[in-house]
Amino acid sequence: MSIKLREFDPSRHLDSEQAIAVYLEAIIEEDPDMLVVALGDVARARGMTELAEKTGLARESLYQALSENGNPTYRTIRKVLDAFGVRLSIKPQHEAA
Repeated sequence: MSIKLREFDPSRHLDSEQAIAVYLEAIIEEDPDMLVVALGDVARARGMTELAEKTGLARESLYQALSENGNPTYRTIRKVLDAFGVRLSIKPQHEAA
């Protein structure tokens, strides 16, 4: 008997602002170079058309910017994060003693 497995698709589990924040934070901690791809995962979970409406950016531009080879500007990333209801935060690497 063979077992059929599906490729894991994180977009199926990103159904709240909390889930999105945890996912993006984990990506930034583990592999920051994958942030754009992770934003694309969230965009698929939320719907690219809705994201385009909330950001004022064209769907095609979002698909391109949030693809594996995308290179979005900070302004685009900020608009996308705002539309998702999350924000970036910067903290010191080491806490003061």
